[in-house]
Amino acid sequence: MTPRIRLQPEALGVGMTSQRVRDRLIERLRGNGIADERVLNAIRTVPRHLFVDEALATRAYEDTALPIGHGQTISQPWVVAKMTEALFDGGAQPRRVLEVGTGSGYQAAILAALGLEVYTVERIGDLLRIARKRFRSLGLNVRSKHDDGRVGWPEEAPFDGILVTAGAPALVDALTAQLAPGGTLVAPVGAGGGQSLLRLRKDVEGRITQDTLASVAFVPLLSGLVD
Repeated sequence: MTPRIRLQPEALGVGMTSQRVRDRLIERLRGNGIADERVLNAIRTVPRHLFVDEALATRAYEDTALPIGHGQTISQPWVVAKMTEALFDGGAQPRRVLEVGTGSGYQAAILAALGLEVYTVERIGDLLRIARKRFRSLGLNVRSKHDDGRVGWPEEAPFDGILVTAGAPALVDALTAQLAPGGTLVAPVGAGGGQSLLRLRKDVEGRITQDTLASVAFVPLLSGLVD
């Protein structure tokens, strides 16, 4: 599938942000177990260098997390790919997806480029304002909200998929309640320096099963708003 995104000249990149460098990242992701070509194609196309500070643009296609200010990071590409792939596991495609923790906007952009109806919540107003500008420049239809991510977006629930991009000691009941029957929730869970990336599935009768995808390290999922 062709990602749904509008690319301006600055999105094409040169040197360490060129398509050749992006293609090397895709090969690394394949070598590390990412197999869904839809996800790989979206990561190949979405210009990650536009989601980091200009001073870090030459590192954008390294498979590593990078700082974005306010004590937050843009997630490692492998983690973004793994979480996105988990939504499509078994070939099913969700339609409406909630992201908790907009951050730079990169994960939401990947989801939107895949043709999903994306809702994203961010507690830090400055990060959200910058992310919204990026969505507009890329022609991505992402619905966003400045709010406490721990409460989700109940007015728009239920969601076929929920991605939580910050870690909590336990799953947040308000978020699992907003998952539609047949839906999938992916979230880092754990405390004390040890987090596991969990995938929850809710069956049509509302019963939840879960499995562990990987060991990860995310910034904490915090309450309250920051302007």
